[in-house]
Amino acid sequence: MTMNLFSQFATPTLLGVPLILVAFVVPWLRFPTPCNRWTTNRLVTVQSWFVKTFTKQIFLPLNTPGHKWALILASLMIFLLGMNLLGLLPYTFTPTTQLSLNLGLAIPLWLATVAIGFRNQLTASLGHFLPEGTPTPLIPILIIIETISLFIRPLALGVRLTANLTAGHLLIQLISTATMALLFSNPIVSSLTFATLLLLTMLEIAVAMIQAYVFVLLLSLYLQENT
Repeated sequence: MTMNLFSQFATPTLLGVPLILVAFVVPWLRFPTPCNRWTTNRLVTVQSWFVKTFTKQIFLPLNTPGHKWALILASLMIFLLGMNLLGLLPYTFTPTTQLSLNLGLAIPLWLATVAIGFRNQLTASLGHFLPEGTPTPLIPILIIIETISLFIRPLALGVRLTANLTAGHLLIQLISTATMALLFSNPIVSSLTFATLLLLTMLEIAVAMIQAYVFVLLLSLYLQENT
């Protein structure tokens, strides 16, 4: 039973082609290309509004050097949002439930923010390891704690996204299995379970959107500390 539950997180193949490759490409295929016309259709208008609102919300507290990351973080937001939402459809695969993928996105971007901080403001970046006014006996302990917290950041980014999506997919599968099992033996309980499944699906849609936003928001906060 446990293997059946977690088999949904294994990369399926179709005609020898891993579907994880298709899952990577589909979000960009569903994202319309802006046109040069003065009047655009509703889909392109919503796309432009979303990108503008997102970039304004994320980069409002950042200074001018941090605005260079607008294209990277906006693309990352669209990429994560597309994969998270498409993974809720039947017969699909969610790449963001894989810790290797999430760490592969978190570690390089986090490392880039740290490298920018050490390159542009070395003194301020090193000052984060030791707050001002720290008593002398606590200096070695605080340096160790701040160093550990710095290196835990990319791990927390990847684990947070993986854990939230994995838990949601497992709950959906468990409740849907219970709904089918109770369909003929107890239709009333099965109907209540199905209503719970619909509510949980709506919750998972919100979680998919929120987790993509939180991932990019935390990266922007790390960037804010180092610019």
